[in-house]
Amino acid sequence: MKNRGSAANIFKLRKDHDTIRVKDLKTSVNFYKNILGLEQIDNGGLGDHIKWFQLDNKVQLHLVESDARIEKHKGFHSAFNTANLSEFMDLLRTNNIPFENGKGEKDTFTNRPDGIRQIYFQDPDGYWIEVNDNKV
Repeated sequence: MKNRGSAANIFKLRKDHDTIRVKDLKTSVNFYKNILGLEQIDNGGLGDHIKWFQLDNKVQLHLVESDARIEKHKGFHSAFNTANLSEFMDLLRTNNIPFENGKGEKDTFTNRPDGIRQIYFQDPDGYWIEVNDNKV
């Protein structure tokens, strides 16, 4: 095959979805629906132990109830952006969800050299989530 550039350029790959394993599906559905405000969508007939959510850009998050033990660390996280980071931090505070900056300092944000502000927090299963105010 003749080299015509990178695979991403040839195939125009876009993000489709991420899947995470959760211990308590009901708790996780509540978190992603009511705290992050993701839209719950049909799961394609995959059963009651799987729930799908969709972001505004149509990228999906799939939750699968499982007893599998997963190691979690901040270096492996999902990242979302919002134009209202300050209000989002207020929502986390109101719901007693602790957040921190990249260095682990509580109740504050990282101000990156490019001017983007970001925070990190954990979902009910301990997965790390970043929310920033990048305008992608």
